[in-house]
Amino acid sequence: MYQPKKIIVVTGHFGSGKTNFSVALALELAAKGEKVTVVDFDLVNPYFRTADFKEAFEKRGITLRAPDYANTNVDIPSVQFDLGGLAAADGYLIIDVGGDEDGAVALGRYSHVLNSYAETGELDMLGVVSFRRYLTRTPEDAEQFLRGIERASRMKLTHLVNNTNLGMETTAEMIAESLPLGEALSASMGLPVACVTVPEIAEVPAALPAEQMMRVPVAVRLPWMPKSEAVG
Repeated sequence: MYQPKKIIVVTGHFGSGKTNFSVALALELAAKGEKVTVVDFDLVNPYFRTADFKEAFEKRGITLRAPDYANTNVDIPSVQFDLGGLAAADGYLIIDVGGDEDGAVALGRYSHVLNSYAETGELDMLGVVSFRRYLTRTPEDAEQFLRGIERASRMKLTHLVNNTNLGMETTAEMIAESLPLGEALSASMGLPVACVTVPEIAEVPAALPAEQMMRVPVAVRLPWMPKSEAVG
């Protein structure tokens, strides 16, 4: 099972499930009694944002910091985080980064602060990959995108997350088929696989080592879903 550092930066392509993973990790840590703060750095996608889960986070004592205009019709997000202060505070800090290079560039504004924590071993930067995402169906395509995130953010990934799924339609076979792809990407990039996610509605594939498996809820709300169908 993945053991997170104090600061966890979560990156990935549109549709890779990085926000769902960020939400799942925050809920898991909070359930263990940990203090958790989530920073929503997804400045691009208007639907799949951690800000959608404000009420669920409040119920569990999770602090959410989001752009000023998250969940509105205003398309000019304003980032006014004291990220250095949040990083220095007690508890875990999860940063959900937008799924393109613009999001990574925004993160790069704070690279000097975050890289100082990477140097002391207090930060993980995760590359979330879904091999069912049409632009990252192969290890080669996934690596190309993740290398772009590294360049734009001026930070280095530390781990990969194999988050291959199709939401409620995910099967154990689908996850099993992704395992060799994840291992190939791991070998090519020289990065360990932090975990392989398995949605709560899917069976665990027999080929998946127990120590790599992380159960996750299907948490992200689609545009046409009421909030009650996201995280309970």
